[in-house]
Amino acid sequence: MPGKLYLIPTTINEEDISVAIPAGHRQIVEKIRVFFVEEEKSARRFLKRMIPGYPLSECTLYPLNEHTPLKVIQENVKVLLEHDAGILSQAGCPCVADPGAEIVFWAQQNNVEVIPLVGPSSILLALMASGLNGQNFAFNGYLSRDKGERVKKIRQLEQRSFQEKQTQIFMETPYRNQDVFEDILASADHRTMLSIAIDLNGPQQSVKTKTVKEWKSVKIFLNKKPALFLLLKP
Repeated sequence: MPGKLYLIPTTINEEDISVAIPAGHRQIVEKIRVFFVEEEKSARRFLKRMIPGYPLSECTLYPLNEHTPLKVIQENVKVLLEHDAGILSQAGCPCVADPGAEIVFWAQQNNVEVIPLVGPSSILLALMASGLNGQNFAFNGYLSRDKGERVKKIRQLEQRSFQEKQTQIFMETPYRNQDVFEDILASADHRTMLSIAIDLNGPQQSVKTKTVKEWKSVKIFLNKKPALFLLLKP
């Protein structure tokens, strides 16, 4: 009989362990000994903090990130034919702007029950706090590293937000956040609403929504800070 696949959200910020999984879900995780993990070190740290005394030495952790060959994933996932397993992202929810979809798809095709657990998603938290349209929105992942392509994409997303009345959400690695912010200010319409969510669930959490024109008079430094950007042109 096949096992079950649990999608286990981790904390967005390591200082807030309480948000990741309700107490009742800890009983589920305590019984799991097989995990697919985006980053082994953070997965071990998370399990240890969530369940003191958790027997990590008894666990098998399979890598699951952008460097993991598909053939390796396809071989490792067969463990679900006999055992329960969990997917752990480095931060937030598995399969949502994070790895895991390939394993979930395999599970769906092989009659393995998939059980998502409740936990924080930075995308939804940012949208909730932005005041922008939460009835119609799109997450666009990371923008191009190339400045020209990035500016072109920002303008396309802005136009799409106007035509479809749809909030456009995207993110960037912390060391490029400032460049993205400045590109938005330089290329977007001054009336466009821009919300920036910084360090969600962390000690420096901030979610501010202003027009592009208003942002131009604000001094803000985003490098080295996790952030999401939300655009909506009225």
